[in-house]
Amino acid sequence: MKPFAFALMGFLFLYLPTKSSGQTIPLPEHPRPDFERKVWQNLNGQWAFEFDKTDVGKKEKWYDEKRTFSNKINVPFPWGSQLSGLEDEADIGWYQRTIRVDKSWRNKRTFLTVGASDWETTVWLDGQLIGQHQGGYVPFSFELTDFIQYGKKQNLVIRVDDARRDFTLYGKQGYGNARGIWQTIYLEARGTQYLDAIHFTPDIDDEKVDVTVYLPEAAKESLTLDLQIKEDERTIDFQTVIPKEKQKIDFSVDLPNPKLWSLDTPNLYFVKATLSGKKSVTSDEVYTYFGMRKISVEKLPNTNIPYVALNNKPIYLQLALDQSYHPEGFYTFPSDQFLQEEIMRSKSIGLNGIRTHIKVEIPRKLYWADKLGLLVMEDLPNSWGEPDEKMRNESTYTLKEMIKRDYNHPSIFSWVVFNETWGLFTKTGENANGKPIREYLPSTQNWVASMYYLAKSLDGSRIVEDNSICCGRGHTETDLYSWHVYLPGYAWNDYLDNLTANNYPGSSFDFEEGFTQRNQPNINSECGNVWGYEGSTGDVDWSWDYHRMINTFRQYPKVGGWLYTEHHDVINEWNGYWRFDRSEKETGLGKIVEGMTLNDLHADIYLSTGNEICRTVKGGRMVEVPLFLSSMTDKNIGESVDISSELEHTNYLGQTTPISTNLQTISYQPYMQKQLQPMKVTLPNISGVSTLKLKLLDASGNVLQRNFMHFEVLGSEEVPDTKTISLSANDFSDADWSKKQWEVLDGKKVNGAGKGFFEYTFAIPANLAEVKNAYFLVEASAKELFIKDQESYDNNQDFMKGSRVAPSSNPNSYPMSDETMYPSDIIVSVNGKKALRTTLKDDPADHRGVLSWHNQLKDRKLREAGSYGYLIRIPLNISEITSTDGVNPTVKVKIATAGENGIAIYGKDFGRYMIDPSLVFEY
Repeated sequence: MKPFAFALMGFLFLYLPTKSSGQTIPLPEHPRPDFERKVWQNLNGQWAFEFDKTDVGKKEKWYDEKRTFSNKINVPFPWGSQLSGLEDEADIGWYQRTIRVDKSWRNKRTFLTVGASDWETTVWLDGQLIGQHQGGYVPFSFELTDFIQYGKKQNLVIRVDDARRDFTLYGKQGYGNARGIWQTIYLEARGTQYLDAIHFTPDIDDEKVDVTVYLPEAAKESLTLDLQIKEDERTIDFQTVIPKEKQKIDFSVDLPNPKLWSLDTPNLYFVKATLSGKKSVTSDEVYTYFGMRKISVEKLPNTNIPYVALNNKPIYLQLALDQSYHPEGFYTFPSDQFLQEEIMRSKSIGLNGIRTHIKVEIPRKLYWADKLGLLVMEDLPNSWGEPDEKMRNESTYTLKEMIKRDYNHPSIFSWVVFNETWGLFTKTGENANGKPIREYLPSTQNWVASMYYLAKSLDGSRIVEDNSICCGRGHTETDLYSWHVYLPGYAWNDYLDNLTANNYPGSSFDFEEGFTQRNQPNINSECGNVWGYEGSTGDVDWSWDYHRMINTFRQYPKVGGWLYTEHHDVINEWNGYWRFDRSEKETGLGKIVEGMTLNDLHADIYLSTGNEICRTVKGGRMVEVPLFLSSMTDKNIGESVDISSELEHTNYLGQTTPISTNLQTISYQPYMQKQLQPMKVTLPNISGVSTLKLKLLDASGNVLQRNFMHFEVLGSEEVPDTKTISLSANDFSDADWSKKQWEVLDGKKVNGAGKGFFEYTFAIPANLAEVKNAYFLVEASAKELFIKDQESYDNNQDFMKGSRVAPSSNPNSYPMSDETMYPSDIIVSVNGKKALRTTLKDDPADHRGVLSWHNQLKDRKLREAGSYGYLIRIPLNISEITSTDGVNPTVKVKIATAGENGIAIYGKDFGRYMIDPSLVFEY
């Protein structure tokens, strides 16, 4: 993958230089481009703050005008996050600052709005109790009009109680709690009669948009609503009346020849809505927008397979699970630029959507998804208690408010009500060991189904998922038959065979008792290898298993898409496309096939070689490579495509040569899903790694997609005019290491950590008269002593619950190559004489570690998977190693560190090259 093009320098402090009262305001932009009033005042920035560690009793006694504030907090970052400037010291926090409302607001109504604050928020102005809100994820407002002294400074105090309550919605805040105010807080001026919400439901088939207008209460008199809808150069004006006593009205506006919102052309219609009445009524102006797009279910052409459709066209969903966390801001991001770049990251690798995971997303991030063209699944956060009345009320309230707030975002195509049955289990007893028995009760299942129907009643224009299922739990009523599974790469065929065989209308497979499949689209909604291995993978090269998984998915068109876990690393999962700080990871794909990136694994038109991406074969044999062509687009690229293939072989001496090339033409039509005739490939008879490089081309020679397959070739012939004397990686004659020395998989690789050396002693023939050249050959890398390999470290960690452990602490981990290098300076000596000083630039693990992946055991454990080294070739002086007394000489090669960063030596069954430490003689 090419380095990410967006500048992230100093992203922790990308505040725009907007100033108020002499201070820089973080996140100065209006937080709701989808519902914005132009007369507003941002209250972000430095507030006085004090933790409250005492039980202060009843609400009437909370406020104390003599309360002191000894700290400062940077709002809106949650306390405990680095960007807030405070450590997390208590469950209750008090905020204080002065506000001044301009006299020009006098004929308006003044409101304080908080984007989100977790959990119980109470507000006072000049000691007067203004209001209280409970809930952690959705906005709320309090009217200040009767308490405002226009033009004068006034004292604003806010108390937030974030003590844990089992019934509250918490999500995965173990990654970093959203404590206190965590979205923009602001003042705004509204009209005397004002808009509470205005929802636009596009109807592209009838070329109109249906509009629903909500008032906070029934109109006290007849009101006029004017809409000005702008699309590029076209403006549509529309006026209607809201009758007296009405709180909600519905109407439609014709939009002939609409410009559709799509992933490639995310056209938006911007709206100015003005509510006015008699002269005594001050008008209210709201700016919003919508996109003309349709979410539906359509059949994949030439099949009966239902797919999610965008604008009446099936779309193959290629999504990422987006925990939407920031290492220094937790739930809150440092700048609007960062939010924009989050969306651009997903698009840059060819994804068409994200699933914001159990978090009601920040509106400006949704705005950038709207603006740039990316689909979004938005989750309702879960509780971690039981589904009692309080939890149900909290969930219902938040679901309603989430849909109300985010209704106009065209990027959102699906609401996800529950995730993996979290918060839906009820304690029903104890087992023989005294541990609680928890069950997903039928009554709870029926309530989940009712929440699905509630969401559908609030928004019939989108797909609703009842429960994104995992771990043996099932669906009730849902628009999507979704499922989670984490597997090693080799296990996907068996799983998908069973899944698709049980996927049909009326099947009870993956549904709770009393509920059955209809004919919903079938999609994976969480996948990857992170939890597919015993105890999770830790930080590991995910690209190998990912390649196998995507290759396999594209052979099963009954599965209408996948959702990879995940967009970026978080606290206990290091399987993101990017690191937690959004720095790059290296897949190695472009070093295997020139120009290949993750976009090739996400291509609309895809040539799959099946689940196997490396196969062990005998040299000189002809093998058949399966080919499956999967097209998920209606783009017109012609009636045929070409498959270009190139076979390349890297032999046991590390020499790479082209073997053969081929070009074949096949007929093509949009949306085709077809098993092609296998490709026949004849492999060389010299041991090494062969790579079949594939390119799918259109008629003009443009590359549609790249792919490849490896072969571990066991040949019977030697490289001509050479003789090789090899030792296994663990067949060293001497070694000494300051920190630790160990081997992997019965000596396929040996590691030395710290300062030290490996020495290999080679016995060579006495007569070297005909030798022209000789050299020492080895594959080696630096060797970091990861935490999992330290003798004193306890590997019995619970990685599932967000434990803050190092990425290399999981027993399966071997951190994936990234921008941070771990170099080791080494000195190679031959028979005691220095022959080379060089730097092993890293201790890498990515797709290039072909043999390290291929030779893993299939026992759901990983042993330095994907690790590989660099090829070192050191010329030998023949005269210095030639025997003069008739006794066979030996050559001692010592590979030593010049510092403390260790060495790993790879044998022929591990790493990137099929070589052992060897002396090579050329005749």
